[in-house]
Amino acid sequence: MKRGAAIVILGLVGLLAGSSVFANTMRCGTRVIGEGLTRSEVAAKCGEPDEVITMRAVFRRPVMWSNGRPFFIGENFIEIPVESWIYNLGPNKLMRKVIFEGGYVIEIETLGYGYNK
Repeated sequence: MKRGAAIVILGLVGLLAGSSVFANTMRCGTRVIGEGLTRSEVAAKCGEPDEVITMRAVFRRPVMWSNGRPFFIGENFIEIPVESWIYNLGPNKLMRKVIFEGGYVIEIETLGYGYNK
C-alpha cells in the first residue's frame, strides 16, 4: 500500500515539474518557440502573425547588481520597444499572443478560441 502511494505521488510530482517546462512555449506545426527567440526566428518557425500590436515603449532604469540586489543608477531611463504578435489558430484552437521586448520573446500568452478568417 505504501509503495503504491509513493509511486502515485512521484508520478504527480513528475507531471507538475514537466508541465512548467513547456508553460511559456508555443507549437508551430512541428516546431516549438519560447522565450529568448528573436522576431525573425519566430516568423521563420510560425509564419507571419495575424495581428501585430505595437505598444508604447516601456521605460526602465539601468540597473547594476550588488550582493544579489538591484542597485538603481541615477534617474536615467531607457526605451525598450514592446510588440505583441497574435496568432489565430482557428475556431477549434486557442489563440496565442507572443510578446517581444527589444526584439526578443519575453512571454507567450494563451488567449480565447480563435475565429474563422
